[in-house]
Amino acid sequence: MTDNRQSLADLAALTQTPAPAPQSGDTSSQQADDYMSGAVEAPRAPTMPLREQIIDKQGRAYATGRRKDAVARVWVKPGSGKITINGRDQEVYFARPTLRLVINQVFGITEREGQYDVVCTVKGGGLSGQAGAVKHGISQALTKYEPILRAPVKAAGFLTRDSRTVERKKYGKAKARRSFQFSKR
Repeated sequence: MTDNRQSLADLAALTQTPAPAPQSGDTSSQQADDYMSGAVEAPRAPTMPLREQIIDKQGRAYATGRRKDAVARVWVKPGSGKITINGRDQEVYFARPTLRLVINQVFGITEREGQYDVVCTVKGGGLSGQAGAVKHGISQALTKYEPILRAPVKAAGFLTRDSRTVERKKYGKAKARRSFQFSKR
């Protein structure tokens, strides 16, 4: 086995520009000035490798979104920005503007409004849970189609499944925690 020990002088010789020898009058402010002027290179942070693009034969990215009891199957492909839910347009299916706003949050954060067509089928739960499931599915599918968008979508918290669900009803109670009305007499 060979001995490959290297000293700091050997490492300085390996770089393109030799490191300046330390002088007795060299201060930390002098080193900071060299760094700011560009004489000394800043250490580079290792970059994370991008994930691979995952698309099917039709050029779509698929993902499943979940929220409360709702499950959404979502397909995303480049297009004019049309969102179809269970065969109906989003304005028809989600009549409330707040629910449409929830769905389009992902495109707002990634600055991709009107660039992708979304086709999804959603089952279970109510309208609010379904809108959350569609948002979760769009987020997942968009990051599969464009892996570079993963960082802003993850920072916004859209890739995390919201695990809050309805608490079960307990016996002796009207609801999960609500007691029956107390009667004094």
